[in-house]
Amino acid sequence: MAMHSHIERILWSEDQISRRVSELAALISADFPSSSSSPPVLIGVATGAFLFLADLARKIDLPITVDFIRADSYGSGTLSNGAPTISLDLKVDIMGRHVILVEDIVDTGHTLSKVIAHLKSKGASSISVCTFLDKPARRKVTFEPVGEGKTYRGFECPDYFVVGYGLDYAELYRNLPYIGVLKPEHYN
Repeated sequence: MAMHSHIERILWSEDQISRRVSELAALISADFPSSSSSPPVLIGVATGAFLFLADLARKIDLPITVDFIRADSYGSGTLSNGAPTISLDLKVDIMGRHVILVEDIVDTGHTLSKVIAHLKSKGASSISVCTFLDKPARRKVTFEPVGEGKTYRGFECPDYFVVGYGLDYAELYRNLPYIGVLKPEHYN
């Protein structure tokens, strides 16, 4: 397939991803009491987190609610514009609920901190962050979980432009089953 030829190298294979998602789901399942009258709400940051959220949700051994929020910060480029906006809000009421914010990648931190502040303003009792990839080399803004919230990280990502497993360049490559480094000639 031509799309695979655009990849310089694979950082994490489909099997490695599956194993790590199972580990994260087990951690989340252990951290949230199933006896709670209000199940945690998994909120996926659209569109990048949709595959990760689907796989994670299927492996969490708890009753959960799922919703999506959209925060736009990239457009069709490779760098965050540093000023994300919430363009699609929640349908689920999160007042007094435990929220697990599911993100594909934390890069500069601008989007994540904006979304956390937005969810906090809606009255979530705690906000945990579950990011598939964390790219600390690019961090500009720190983020903190809210209340009793925790941070879950899939993989620490080196400072490469990566695609696959939900991550895109100009809305392409999301359907790759692995995380790969996109060859520069395909985004410059």
